[in-house]
Amino acid sequence: MTSALTDLTIVEARDGLRAGTFTAVELTLAHLHAIEALNPRLNAYLSVGHAQAMDQARAADKALAEGDTRPLLGIPMAIKDLFCTKGVRTTAGSKILMPFIPPYESTVTENLLRDGAVFLGKANMDEFAMGSSNMTSHFGPVENPWKRRQDESAVLVPGGSSGGSAAAVAARLAMGAIGTDTGGSIRQPASFCGLVGVKPTYGRCSRWGVVAFASSLDHPGPFARTVRDSAIVLGSMAGHDPKDSTSADVALPDFEKACERPIKGLRIGVPKEYRSDGMPGEIEALWQQGVGWLRDAGAEIVDVSLPHTKYGLGTYYIVAPAEASSNLARYDGVRFGLRANGADLQDLYERTRAEGFGAEVRRRIMIGTYVLSAGYYDAYYLRAQKVRALILRDFTDVFADVDALLTPTAPSAAFAQGEKMDDPIKMYLNDVFTVPANLAGVPAISVPSGLDANGLPLGLQVITRSFDEETMFAVATALERAAGFIALPTLRAGR
Repeated sequence: MTSALTDLTIVEARDGLRAGTFTAVELTLAHLHAIEALNPRLNAYLSVGHAQAMDQARAADKALAEGDTRPLLGIPMAIKDLFCTKGVRTTAGSKILMPFIPPYESTVTENLLRDGAVFLGKANMDEFAMGSSNMTSHFGPVENPWKRRQDESAVLVPGGSSGGSAAAVAARLAMGAIGTDTGGSIRQPASFCGLVGVKPTYGRCSRWGVVAFASSLDHPGPFARTVRDSAIVLGSMAGHDPKDSTSADVALPDFEKACERPIKGLRIGVPKEYRSDGMPGEIEALWQQGVGWLRDAGAEIVDVSLPHTKYGLGTYYIVAPAEASSNLARYDGVRFGLRANGADLQDLYERTRAEGFGAEVRRRIMIGTYVLSAGYYDAYYLRAQKVRALILRDFTDVFADVDALLTPTAPSAAFAQGEKMDDPIKMYLNDVFTVPANLAGVPAISVPSGLDANGLPLGLQVITRSFDEETMFAVATALERAAGFIALPTLRAGR
């Protein structure tokens, strides 16, 4: 019964709860038991709120008995430890925030609670969301529940920075999860773990109460095992928030209904610039297979160009560290978080930050401080912002002619822990296909679409114009149906 419950999709669980086939308490207990069995190995959760989850489940059962039909009522979820949760420790994967217990709830988690979600716990992540492997967390790496064929001894990364959220959903330790995507931190882990991962339009989901990495690039979004499930979660997360000055005051469509839309007649662009040097042949083959699937579904395929894509990665790794340098200046040992003893105020600052931040965070703060410095601001940061505007213009121009774009999500399948840690450039290249959408603020989704030669999942990415998540979900659903992705990870609840 436990494994049967944890294998359900959100849609199946929602229908079962409303029909009285099982209760929210039973569903929550099944996931808590799965976490108890597998989390010591996977390290997907940093904390598990047994008592809180059970209280929320009992409240959900009472509401269900009264005919309540909120979209996530009784659905167990994981919350990336970047979202502030009232009364529950929020660390952002960093030593410097270990003592921090927020006195308030982030808008996104508040919206999920409003719609009846059950919070199982806080998911592990790369420190301050800086990483593509979930290897930089102060609390240790997360293990990907997928294994290579004929080499199950290798421990693979789940991707990052939202690796804990992805691993939890893939291993059946949660039905859905939320993460943040600054340069691919939802879509890349989704690809590595065989999940659907959504980065909505910038401003679609509030950033209030989300520990900031790069304010103009951070996008809260959902993980789920199906496109429709992800649409349901995004519908609860999203909405205008007057507490966030970058939150968009736009109408909120019915994302779940959009999954039913046919794509016949849509124009799908295939950008030539997303063919990177050294890209594995199986990713190119899957991409072409995806093109065929969409053509068979009635879409028209169009070759397009995004000429400034080649500058995306360089632009991102100037803008993101610059904003991180500014945002992380607040962690000084005075106002909240870790405080190291110092001989004077300057010494306190230095010791606190040296002790509290990991190597990758220190590296990005140094890069960001450098590109913002008086002698280099114009040469680096200002120029990067100009290139960013050109990248946005590329997307604006191409979406005047096509309805969506189809690309690979990542340049490889999941790699082994430690495999790229000694070369930051190789690690940063994991984001080559995902960062342009963040720079432009347009929505994108990763859909699991096949396996590589080692039996590891690969994803395809759909990108659409700003605030057109409806088309994104329609195209993603067509991909999902054609791919028929049913492979299961090696490590999962009930196995």
